[in-house]
Amino acid sequence: MRVMAGAAALGNIAAGTLDIRQEEASVIAELKAGSEEAYAWLIAQFEAPVYNVTYRILNDPAEASDTTQEVFLKVFRGMKQFTGASTLKTWIYRIAIHEASNRRRWWFRHKSKETSIESSEEYQFEPTAPLKEKLVDDGSSPFEDCARSELRDQVEAALAQVAEPYRTALVLRDMEELSYEEIAEITECTMGTVKSRITRGREQLKKRLERYLREGKPQVASTPLRHQGREVEVAS
Repeated sequence: MRVMAGAAALGNIAAGTLDIRQEEASVIAELKAGSEEAYAWLIAQFEAPVYNVTYRILNDPAEASDTTQEVFLKVFRGMKQFTGASTLKTWIYRIAIHEASNRRRWWFRHKSKETSIESSEEYQFEPTAPLKEKLVDDGSSPFEDCARSELRDQVEAALAQVAEPYRTALVLRDMEELSYEEIAEITECTMGTVKSRITRGREQLKKRLERYLREGKPQVASTPLRHQGREVEVAS
């Protein structure tokens, strides 16, 4: 009986996977046919994740906004050549990381000494779901809100200092909650490399937060944060 139950469960999983693949194949077919509804769905589905990833690579809302637009232009132009060798999701993430990394390199080469005269109000939009907004615990007191806000700002600032490619791996895993397999496909690395980068990224993030947590607000460090409904540990 247990063997039969296990086989049935595996069959349900396989059927679910097959349904997802068939659904994605249908969407891809509509995209290749130029369906406006399909493209509207694509933007609604992936605009926020693409922006979040590019924002954390570039650490600049205006640059992330421009890069997000470039990503979708490349997606639209490249859709007819999309072979389905990877999932639509990982393909889009790969384009996003490639574009953001290229823009970051260009920035350091050409614009690192320039001073922007734009104010934050002139940006097209703020990060759709930056870490400081995603780490939320409902029902807290005003003091707790203030404490968490300060800690979230410190986490966001510390994350920006984590070296590449560890930061990207950390963002994809801990912020975007992608699987190791998806991250390996996106970054075109082995699973071992992905796990190593995530571990080193977490270590770097922890080190950058230790001084603040030790010398700053010990009562904040003991306050649990939540990331999309689950607790996030920023210090041991």
